[in-house]
Amino acid sequence: MKQIIFFLLYLLPFIGISQTSPVSVKESIPDPKIKIGMVIYSNDPETVWNAFRFGNFAIGEGDSVKVFLLAKGVEAESLNSDKFKVTDQIKRFVENGGKIFACGTCLAIRNKEGSEMCPLSTMQDMYDIVKWSNKVITF
Repeated sequence: MKQIIFFLLYLLPFIGISQTSPVSVKESIPDPKIKIGMVIYSNDPETVWNAFRFGNFAIGEGDSVKVFLLAKGVEAESLNSDKFKVTDQIKRFVENGGKIFACGTCLAIRNKEGSEMCPLSTMQDMYDIVKWSNKVITF
């Protein structure tokens, strides 16, 4: 009987059964980058300024960030005020590798077009950002 038990214990590692569950190397080492999707639907200068400040901070931490401008958010490039230099934050965001997409339908409703910084995009682009992201936040 002892021989059978020792034999079975000897075979356990070879047949994939063990007393502790194995952890793959992929699971044990977290991805150092977080992929953040931001949906901005506000046209409040302070809110949009803070959203891009957060995006710039996250990029500075080594994360990847994509922004989708939706509804009133497509007005982002025209929201500068004395207190909130929104376009400065947007330019910094793009220069540091952030990506911005602007809802084409929302732009058309406002008789606007996309720009180099905020190109005309679709719901498919928004869907792709949400699917790509580890975290999605809205402003």
